[in-house]
Amino acid sequence: QISKMFGTVVVGVGIAGLARIRDLMNPIPSSPSEHLKLFGFVSRRSFGNINDVKQITLEDALKSKDIHAAFISTENRSHEETIRMFLEAGKHVLVEYPMALSAKAAHELWEMAEQKDKVLHVEHIELLTEEYKQLKKEVAGKDLVKGTLHFTGSVLDENKSGFPAFSGIARLTWLIDLFGDLTVTSATREKQKDKNYSRMTVHFQTANKKPLTWIEERGPGMRREKKINFCFTSGCLENFPEAPRSSVGLFMQDQNLFAKKLLGQVSKEELATEKWRILRCLDLADVIQQYCEEPEKIYS
Repeated sequence: QISKMFGTVVVGVGIAGLARIRDLMNPIPSSPSEHLKLFGFVSRRSFGNINDVKQITLEDALKSKDIHAAFISTENRSHEETIRMFLEAGKHVLVEYPMALSAKAAHELWEMAEQKDKVLHVEHIELLTEEYKQLKKEVAGKDLVKGTLHFTGSVLDENKSGFPAFSGIARLTWLIDLFGDLTVTSATREKQKDKNYSRMTVHFQTANKKPLTWIEERGPGMRREKKINFCFTSGCLENFPEAPRSSVGLFMQDQNLFAKKLLGQVSKEELATEKWRILRCLDLADVIQQYCEEPEKIYS
């Protein structure tokens, strides 16, 4: 039997884009990724070649009959426009999270992918880490009383990465995946421009009316770190469970999942669940941004 091959292009060659090129060039033997063939990469900067992969223009990537799928690793701000172009050209799309910086755009793009019968896959490597898989096992079947997830990290350029509820959507994805659907009860944001410091605090309720708090804090020299404090009827979890190192890199795991979708090897149920989760998190990110940007209510 002739094995089905999908020609791919990588758009954007930052850290993620370079990881994508590396993984597309070195698929794990007899994994779904063997069905992906890298034809080139697109970048605004001029490189010529990277590891024998040739640079091609965006126009050529969109027009090429050999390219069936695009890996989009550009800055967050340009995801929406780039996804739209490749879907319109009839290509499948893998995009790094967040897929867009507004829920409205995300819903439109998803609809467009469905109309064109194309795979739109949003990378969520944060759900693929061993640390997270262990945490999920640990939390399974327990009754939440209350919880906090506190992320710290270095400064992001918001013009490129978007509002913190979107750039930090990996944390929101964790909370939804661990505790089910959430409702935003309030959200505020503190900014110190002179210190380049930002802290967003979001309060949620679970379906059982239990409180969850997400804090996204960034400033110069802040260590990239997640702290958890989840209290259950059976006791509190304040540290991540011990987790083994995975033998397969996160981008490679994600690439295999995308290839499986292209090959039609992912069930309708799984796809529907994933679609709900991705769009739900973007809807919530929108609500959070609106809360944070509301002018201070003045009580006279």
